Amino acid sequence: MSRVYNFSAGPAVLPEEVLQEAADEMLDYRGSGMSVMEMSHRSKTYDTIIKEAEQDLRDVMNIPDNYKVLFLQGGAHLQFAMIPMNLMKNRKAGYIVTGQWAKKAFNEAKIYGEAVELASSADKTFSYIPDCSDLPITDDMDYVYICENNTIYGTKYKTLPNTKGKVLVSDVSSCFLSEPIDVTKYGVIYGGVQKNIGPAGVVIVIIREDLIPEECLPGTPTMMKYKTHADADSLYNTPPAYGIYICGKVFKWIKKMGGLEVMQKRNQEKAKILYDFLDSSELFKGTVVPEDRSLMNVPFVTGSEELDAKFIKEATAAGFVSLKGHRTVGGMRASIYNAMPKEGVEKLVAFMKEFEANNK
Repeated sequence: MSRVYNFSAGPAVLPEEVLQEAADEMLDYRGSGMSVMEMSHRSKTYDTIIKEAEQDLRDVMNIPDNYKVLFLQGGAHLQFAMIPMNLMKNRKAGYIVTGQWAKKAFNEAKIYGEAVELASSADKTFSYIPDCSDLPITDDMDYVYICENNTIYGTKYKTLPNTKGKVLVSDVSSCFLSEPIDVTKYGVIYGGVQKNIGPAGVVIVIIREDLIPEECLPGTPTMMKYKTHADADSLYNTPPAYGIYICGKVFKWIKKMGGLEVMQKRNQEKAKILYDFLDSSELFKGTVVPEDRSLMNVPFVTGSEELDAKFIKEATAAGFVSLKGHRTVGGMRASIYNAMPKEGVEKLVAFMKEFEANNK
């Protein structure tokens, strides 16, 4: 069967050439006589794989030497706890709540100290990014936390918050490697890789070295201390070895494509095709204010639940899969990550036009 156009929010579409390469190496990785899936994480061969993956990510993101790159497990959800456990020295931090995941992180932080909601867009179903130019940040806050791209609601910070000198912590799970960023503006950048980079099971944490504490909050498990993993080069225990291997291939693919500037340009072109159609359509409507729209996740509705359901059913039959919106918001959502080809978006728009004509 031919491959479908996969608009899933994650686990999500990966570059075909990466999948092909992994398939070719599945039984015998470069003459080792075994799969990377079967290989000891202490072997020389695997050590090369993880070190190369880290170096390629450093090259692609231009990560300064005073930042550690950690390949961890537990997904973004575990970071909701690890961040306060490691960074909440004063037991106080500021959170900007722009969606489901920021809200979860905010609620988790309350277990460990005083989490302060600095701003929120809950009043309009998280359909915009609040003004973050003058937040009520106090001197005793350890950090300011954001979720930079909101997968469910399709919003993205175009300007980082003014943190008034406080450390910025950012969950970039759904916009990771979609455009160039200045790493030095952040204290911690982290993201689950299952949206733009690799298979589920790996979370990458990029953390400034001076923020890695000798002492965490009392009761912090050894596995939840950044220092444990930083000191062991992400090999303290058996890492998600195969997932990291795939991530490494995606980093090489991004390099080969021309880096993050090229990714951004491709992503802008794809998003424009879809947003331009939504803005001109009589049936379909985007749900996010134009200035805060995400390049990665595009939610839209027809205004009728019956029509939404009909559209999803017919689109799936036509080979456009996983367009159903998150259960909390309904409607539709097209996630158009790095590996989604432009023609996938063009064909989706053509299908939407046809659906509109047939359902006026």
